[in-house]
Amino acid sequence: MKLVSVILVLFIFPLKTLTLELKKPTILVAVLVRNKQHTLPYFLSNLEKLDYPKDRISLWFRSDHNIDQSIGILKYWFKSVKNDYHSIYTEFEDNKSYPGEESIAHWTDERFTHMMNMRDSALNYARKKWADYLLMLDADVFLTNPNTLNYLTSKSFTIVAPMVQSVGLYSNFWHGMTEDYYYLRTEEYKPIVHRENISCYAVPMVHSCVLVDLRRAESDLLTYRSDKIENYDGPHDDIIVFALSAMQNKIPMHICNEDHFGYITVPLEQDDKLSNDFENLLNIKMDKLNTGESLYVNPRLAKYTSLPEKDSMMFDKIYMINLKRRPDRRKRMHKCFDELGLEVETVDAVDGKLLNETFLQSLQFMPDFQDPYHKRPMKLGEIGCFLSHLEVWQEIVKNNYHTTLVLEDDVKFESFFRTRVENVMSEVLKISDWDLVYFGRKRLQEKEEPWIANYLVQAGYSYWTLGYTLSLKGAKKLLDAQPLTKLVPVDEYLPILFDKHPHENWKGYYPKRDLVALSAAPLLIYPTHYTGDKGYISDTEDSVVIPEEVLVKEDL
Repeated sequence: MKLVSVILVLFIFPLKTLTLELKKPTILVAVLVRNKQHTLPYFLSNLEKLDYPKDRISLWFRSDHNIDQSIGILKYWFKSVKNDYHSIYTEFEDNKSYPGEESIAHWTDERFTHMMNMRDSALNYARKKWADYLLMLDADVFLTNPNTLNYLTSKSFTIVAPMVQSVGLYSNFWHGMTEDYYYLRTEEYKPIVHRENISCYAVPMVHSCVLVDLRRAESDLLTYRSDKIENYDGPHDDIIVFALSAMQNKIPMHICNEDHFGYITVPLEQDDKLSNDFENLLNIKMDKLNTGESLYVNPRLAKYTSLPEKDSMMFDKIYMINLKRRPDRRKRMHKCFDELGLEVETVDAVDGKLLNETFLQSLQFMPDFQDPYHKRPMKLGEIGCFLSHLEVWQEIVKNNYHTTLVLEDDVKFESFFRTRVENVMSEVLKISDWDLVYFGRKRLQEKEEPWIANYLVQAGYSYWTLGYTLSLKGAKKLLDAQPLTKLVPVDEYLPILFDKHPHENWKGYYPKRDLVALSAAPLLIYPTHYTGDKGYISDTEDSVVIPEEVLVKEDL
């Protein structure tokens, strides 16, 4: 009789309809916020954008000791998402600072104790909620990959973290730990950060964005409080306590770099001011802009973002040279200037493709010039590039600008760009006899370049004009040499005039070679793409050479 019943059930309900679709595991996302007004719009926007069912996510937020509007932003955001998530727990306090705290980046023992207690409270709250997972997330982590939660929950690890990137080598994991439980750099660290080696790695420390599988019995042994660890002998530090509780119980931590998951700001040092954290955020936003993207912000939260007021720093003028047929580059550069707070005038570049034969015949080219590498005459794009820079030099002299920054449209800016420029220019302006300072270049000789100051060297033979500062005296020298009467590409012309070019016969056409050229060290500007990179475009290299009839006429 039972067999008949089963057959009837299978007949009425086909087998495929009996396949059970499991719900996604439940996740508690725990976040601690302090003085993150500038990052919160981006943090919350990317959190909200994660491709994971919100009814399977609970939120746990605590914020205190703020001197900014962090709590106000959080309350506004929670009102807009309160019906989306499974549950939301918040705890806010209006106290401003810890006793004995000297700055917002000063970590007193009391502050560490408070942090340990809060993180442990989140861990216990998740356990009591019977959450499947706990994501311990810091408010200066931007999970730009919407698939992050799906990826992490697919891993069979008790503790796993997605590697998030930052400026330089900073990330959210350690690959080594000293005998007294502090950070130790290992040879294996850099290849993981740069994603030269891609996998999931067992490491002694993960922090800032950590997923814990609470379904595993061993997760009950984890804690953020040192007083819960028997014979604890480590530092008074929340993330180290957690790592040692895992280590003591033989629970491995894993960092995964199998995809790009997002970004993290560099922590402030004790003497740093809150403005440094704004620059940390700016560096991440600039990094996104260098790839042609922007750090996402929900339109609801956009009103809490702000751009700095613009100025030209210590320069009389800043120019950016751009071809009209490259609006994509112009748009990206203008966004960079907005973020950096730079007042920049865009110069419409001379388009070599539009130069007609009549105009070309009015120019005089250096008779024996051949490109050193390709053994060819100048290209039309190189002529247009030179004429564009020449127009800027003429504007400098016409307007009597004493210090000018000249940029091309395919550059990326080093982190803390404004601060680095101020450091370089504070040294430059103490030098009475200077004409040109490279901010970005391609060094072509290994010969040692003498140091002029802490951030300056004497420039040797170099290519590229992607970024340089020019004095009024330097602009006059570049024009007085009458370059249109013996024309060469601009990045050959400059080293000829500061007498560092290896071709002696070319230098002979310019007997007065007294341009004083220096270079920032380290450099402040780099190309967005190098030859061979995906997306690399060169408007000079991709143009044609000077028509033969022009050169024949020139020889005559």
